[in-house]
Amino acid sequence: MSAPTAPRVLVILAAGKATRYGGLKPLAPIGPHGEAILDMVASDAVSSGFDPVVLVLSPGTGGEIREHVSAHWPAHVDVRFALQESARGTVDAVLAAWDELAGVEAFGVANADDLYGPQALEMLSGHLGSGGANALVGFRLERAVIGDAPVTRGICRTGDAGELLGVDERRKVVWRPGGTFEAGDGREPAVLDPAALVSMNLWGFSTALEGEFRRAMEGTDEGEVLLPELVADLVGGPGERHTFAVIRTESRCVGVTHPGDLELVQHDVRAQIERGERPAALWTTR
Repeated sequence: MSAPTAPRVLVILAAGKATRYGGLKPLAPIGPHGEAILDMVASDAVSSGFDPVVLVLSPGTGGEIREHVSAHWPAHVDVRFALQESARGTVDAVLAAWDELAGVEAFGVANADDLYGPQALEMLSGHLGSGGANALVGFRLERAVIGDAPVTRGICRTGDAGELLGVDERRKVVWRPGGTFEAGDGREPAVLDPAALVSMNLWGFSTALEGEFRRAMEGTDEGEVLLPELVADLVGGPGERHTFAVIRTESRCVGVTHPGDLELVQHDVRAQIERGERPAALWTTR
């Protein structure tokens, strides 16, 4: 008799303010029938083997998201809720969900407002299901930008064995004619390789890192502590060093950073369905 498979939990961060978008981004209607980004992320996660999914909500918008989930998600989806009391960043958001990680050795983390694609979530789920833990799913820059408005992207630095060495945040990144990208943050190199791997906040973490998560928040009564900052300390800080695998995916990752992105993302989702990259209906297996 085989041993029971450990649950693969995906923590979905849905407590952000979305000041640039000007609305509740997780509920932005991007699907062909008005499905929200959050619906599509969760559907992709469930079809990829994640069960349960944990939504981290804020006091201000959590009620609206709960009502949406109750009205639109099938009853068979094991969804749980955690509350991030104040906006203290994504490390604190993950800690808000820690009670739902009892008995779990490793878990995934995703944004509620980035559509990663089924393949990327399947790769992360497979990594965790095969006994892997700390990991970053890396997307090619050219497949993680939509539209021509400036965005921030974290460029991954990797070692000879493919392990993560750090994430270099570059701001005001825009597409340029000819297929290259340029960062307008005054740093070098200004021109970025379209094939460069970027982080879109799709992670795997070992629950053994709980102490590191909590130490990162010590003495931080105000301000935010972000997951890339924590990971930078874990892979290259003065304390014990931890290895993070980099899972390379060819998936598209799209989201609505700016109001003008909504129509572009809707078009991109329709194109993904037409190419057979995702099912036309949610909560189904491809």
